[in-house]
Amino acid sequence: MPSSRPTPEAHAGDERTTELIRWAAFSCVLVPVVLLWYGTSLAGTAGTAVGLAAVTAVCRLLLRRSERCAARLLDDAPPPGVPHRGRRQHAGTGSHRGGRHSGGGSPVG
Repeated sequence: MPSSRPTPEAHAGDERTTELIRWAAFSCVLVPVVLLWYGTSLAGTAGTAVGLAAVTAVCRLLLRRSERCAARLLDDAPPPGVPHRGRRQHAGTGSHRGGRHSGGGSPVG
């Protein structure tokens, strides 16, 4: 049974994501302040702030979803040293189907 503890690589990914989201939130505050400083209207600044917050929220959602999918793929991966077989590759007898076969069950006419 695989352990539910995050690997060091997964932990580093979480830290990078958190840091990225912090910078995005910081810019969501900084950009409207700069716009106000340079004389942009309050309505324009508010619209920009709402737009930046929406984009940041969607990016955060997509980033977290991507991390979950990557973690799921890593959990499903075969252990190192085990060869990966494609979807249609089967081992053992009877794996080759549909070709010409000589002898055996062919009717004699």
